[in-house]
Amino acid sequence: MSRAVAVEVQELTVTLGRSQVVREVTATIHRGEWVALIGPNGAGKTTTLRALAGLVSFAGQVLLDGRAVVSSSRRQIARRVALLPQNPQSPPELTVAEYVLLGRTPHIGYLATETRADRLAAERAIARLALRPFAERTLGSLSGGELQRAVLARALAQEAPILLLDEPTSALDLGRQQQALELVDALRRDDRLTVIAAMHDLGLAGQYADRLLLLDRGRLVAQGPAHEVLSEERIATHYNADVEIVHRNGDVFVLPRREVRPCAR
Repeated sequence: MSRAVAVEVQELTVTLGRSQVVREVTATIHRGEWVALIGPNGAGKTTTLRALAGLVSFAGQVLLDGRAVVSSSRRQIARRVALLPQNPQSPPELTVAEYVLLGRTPHIGYLATETRADRLAAERAIARLALRPFAERTLGSLSGGELQRAVLARALAQEAPILLLDEPTSALDLGRQQQALELVDALRRDDRLTVIAAMHDLGLAGQYADRLLLLDRGRLVAQGPAHEVLSEERIATHYNADVEIVHRNGDVFVLPRREVRPCAR
């Protein structure tokens, strides 16, 4: 049985100023899939995510559950897609409960207030991410890991079936990185979310994502499972990096290889 398509991208091209930062990208992402966008700095990963969320103008076509982004309102898009930017706006004076409730904005009519259903959705998200002890804490009082959970809770309260993550672990230490990605994976499996994440760490991308899309200079140059996309030759070509690829128990690890220098005498 073929899997339902969550996101269809056809010849996506984004021009910012005089530069084409995304060039004719075509890809299909199925419901429940975790796809990682990888590539060197400036490859177009963040801009691709923003195009999927309807936040930048583009040529080509993006379909969310079969509906074109260009013919959808901001509210309609936000009911399908929740975007977690790399540096989310987090007013320090807001409490966690207030901030998570903002995730219900796409479901609240103009000049209307939140309903009981909205408050329950926010409460479920807070409980799901173990944030009840922090509900009345202000965002400015949270640690980096706690704030990351609050941001994810806001996205979860949005109840959008597609989750876009831009470098979700960039500000976290090693333990918090692992916890955040395990949490995203659990949410994906339990709630049947589709996850599209721009990821800087190739090792983490290789372990968590079902499929990788490798971008370089705005073009899609490779796609497939980690064991197909991550090769020493390909990373040398597109990242200008010398690495060793290690395969273990089905996972792919990318290890930087330092140039060996003779010891000084």
